[in-house]
Amino acid sequence: MTRMPLKEWWTAPEIAAAVLRDLPSSQQGVDAHAKRWGWRGHPEHARRRQAQGGGWEYHWRLFPARAQRDLIARANPVETKVRPGREETWAWFDGLPDSVKDKAQRALSILQEVETLAPAASTSVAVGMASQKHKVSERTIWGWFERVEGVDVADRLPYLAPRHRSGTATRKRAECSPQFLDRLKAAYLRPAVSFAASYDDVVDICRANGWAYMSQRSADRWFKANIPHVTVVFAKEGEAGLAKCFPPQIRDRSTLTALEGVNADCHKIDVFVQWPGIEKPVRPQIVAFQDLYSGKILSWRVDLDPNKVAVMSAFGELIETWGIPRHCLFDNGKEFANKWLTGGAPTRFRFKIREDDPLGVLPQMGIQIHWATPAHGQAKPIERGFRDFAKRIALDPRFAGAYVGPNVMAKPEDYGSRAIPLAEFLAVLDEGIRKHNARPGRSSPTAKGRSFDETFAESYEVAKIRKATAEQHRLWLMGQEVRKLHATHGELRIHGNGYWAPWMNEHAGQKIVARFDPEDLHAGVFVYSLAGEFLGPAECREPVGFFDLVGAKLEARAKRQRRNAEKRLLEALRPMSVGDIAAELNALPKPETPLVEAKVVELAPARIRKPLIERSLPAPDTSRDAELTVLQVDFAAPRAEPPAQPPEVARFWRMIDIEDRMAIGADIPAADAEFWGRMQTHPVYLAQRDLYDRHGAQAIG
Repeated sequence: MTRMPLKEWWTAPEIAAAVLRDLPSSQQGVDAHAKRWGWRGHPEHARRRQAQGGGWEYHWRLFPARAQRDLIARANPVETKVRPGREETWAWFDGLPDSVKDKAQRALSILQEVETLAPAASTSVAVGMASQKHKVSERTIWGWFERVEGVDVADRLPYLAPRHRSGTATRKRAECSPQFLDRLKAAYLRPAVSFAASYDDVVDICRANGWAYMSQRSADRWFKANIPHVTVVFAKEGEAGLAKCFPPQIRDRSTLTALEGVNADCHKIDVFVQWPGIEKPVRPQIVAFQDLYSGKILSWRVDLDPNKVAVMSAFGELIETWGIPRHCLFDNGKEFANKWLTGGAPTRFRFKIREDDPLGVLPQMGIQIHWATPAHGQAKPIERGFRDFAKRIALDPRFAGAYVGPNVMAKPEDYGSRAIPLAEFLAVLDEGIRKHNARPGRSSPTAKGRSFDETFAESYEVAKIRKATAEQHRLWLMGQEVRKLHATHGELRIHGNGYWAPWMNEHAGQKIVARFDPEDLHAGVFVYSLAGEFLGPAECREPVGFFDLVGAKLEARAKRQRRNAEKRLLEALRPMSVGDIAAELNALPKPETPLVEAKVVELAPARIRKPLIERSLPAPDTSRDAELTVLQVDFAAPRAEPPAQPPEVARFWRMIDIEDRMAIGADIPAADAEFWGRMQTHPVYLAQRDLYDRHGAQAIG
C-alpha cells in the first residue's frame, strides 16, 4: 500500500472538514479555537494564505496531540512499508504512553549493547549473547535492526516503538444522526444538569422523530473525545469555573524595590477584646499596609470596624516612618475608596463622583492607585500575611479563652470564657507583628530564606525614598470634607465644632475643603480651595464636640445600645400594649349616669320661661353597716407567699447570671464554672434560652 502524503498547511474550513479529535468541526469553531490558543502568534507555524480569498493557514504542528496522531495515522496506515519522516515519527512518539516508550528504550539499550560487543565478536554472536541475557528472541533483535536501518543514531528511539500504536482503530463506530449530537450538546452544555438527564431528554426527542442515537456510554465517549474539557467547565460554571482551569498569574516582585509599592487591607481578628465603653466583647479589625517587594508589615491600626479614620492613621504612620510609596494596591472597600484618601482616582468602584469633589491625599502626593479585583483574594498579597496572623497571633497562649475559632462551626470548648483588655491585646498584637516581620526562612523569590525585615532593609538602603515635606504632612495627617462657609462671617462648622479666623470673611459663602486631624478635632483645621490652594488655618472656637471623630461615633453607638436595652426592658415590664388596654376598656359595659336636681332654681323671664322637669334623687345609704363595710380592713389573714420557682426555672436564671458575669470578665467560682459547662448543652436550657431570646423574661416565668 502506498504512503499518503501528510498535508502540512491547513485552512480553517479544511480543519473543520477533517473532523480531528480535540478540534471543532465547524469553521467558526476552528477560528475561535485558533484565537483562544494564539495560533497566529507563531510566525513559523501560521501564515497568510496567498490564494484567492485570503485568510490564514496553520501548520499541523499547532494541532492538539491527539489531532496530530490522527493525521499521522491517516498518512501512515499499518500496512505501509514506507518509513515515515523524522518529524512525523517524533511527533507520533511524543503522544505515546510511558509504557510503550519504556519498551522502545529497552530495545534501544539492547541494540547499543549488541553494537558494543560486535567489534570483539561477530554481530551474530553478539545478538545471541544479548538474546540469552535479556530473554528476547534473536529474530526480535534482528527486527529492531531492520527498523533503524539508515536512521541517524540520535533518532532511533521513536522508530523502535511498537508500530501497532499507529494503526487505525478496528472497532466499529457507533452510528447516530447529526440531530442527536446537536441536541445532546445543547442539552448538556448548561449549568447544573447531569449528562444522564440530558441524554434521556434527547433520546425521547429522537425516538419521537425517528432519529438514530448512540447508547449512553458511546455518547459519553464521543462527548469527551470531541468537546474540550474547558468548554464543558465554562458552560457549567461560567467565568468562575473558567478561571479555575488556568493557573493564577505569577507576579514578579523582584523588579520592585522597597517602598516602591504597598498594598493594604482589613482583617477581623479571631479574638474577643474588651473595648472601653462597650459592654459586650468585640472582635476588632486591623488595617495594615504591607510592602510589596519584601512582604513586611509597615504600619497598622486597630478599630472596631473598617473606617477611613483608621486607614488614614495607618497611612500617616507609613509615610512618617518610612516615606512616600509610588504605588498603592487597595481593596475596593469603602474604607479605602473614601474621598479623603483616593478622591479623584478614575477607577474607583465606590461612591458617586461630583465636580466639587476634592482630590484625595494619594492623588495629590503623586501616588498611583491600583484596585484589586473584587472578591478575589489572590489579587491582594497581604492576605497571605493575614493567614499567618490567624494561625499564630490569634492562637497566642495569652489569648486562651478569648480565641473564637476560624468560623462558627469550629468554636473552641472555652469559647467566650474571657475577653482580653484592649491594652493587653495591642501589646501582644504588636509583638506578634514584629515576630512576623523578623521570622527567618521566608521562601518568597525576593526573601530567599531571609526574613521580611532583612529583605526590606537591604533594598531600602539603596532605593530612592521620597520623604514628606511639612506641607505634605498636612495632607496625609488630615481628613478632609467639603463645606460651605457661613454666608456673612465665613465661620466653618464640622462635627458640632465652630472654626473661624479673620481672613475667612473674604471667603464667606464659598465652598472650601477643610483638612483636619480626625483624632483631635479641637486642634484646628487647615482650609483649602476646591482647586487645592492653601487658604489658611482656623482655630476651634466652640469645643462642643467630642475630641475625636471615632469617639463621637462610639458615643453615638453607646447611646443606641442604651436606648435599645431600655426599650427591651420596657417591653418586658409592659406585657400589654396601650391598644390592648383601650380595647378592654371599650368592651366594658357603659354605666348609667344619675341625674342630679338642683336645689336652688332661678326662674327664667316669663317670655322665655320653660317648663321644669322634676326628677326624684336617689336616696343616700346612711346606714352604719354600709360605712363599716367600706372601711373594714382584714388584718388577720396573712398575705400569701409567692409560689416557689420550679427547679428548671431556677437553673435557667442561674445560667443567665453566670453568663452576665462572664461577659464583664468577672471571676467565676469553680462550682459555677462546672455548673455552666454541664448545663450549656442541656436540651431544657437550650429551649428556655430560645424562648428568652425571642420573647423576653416573661416567657420563662
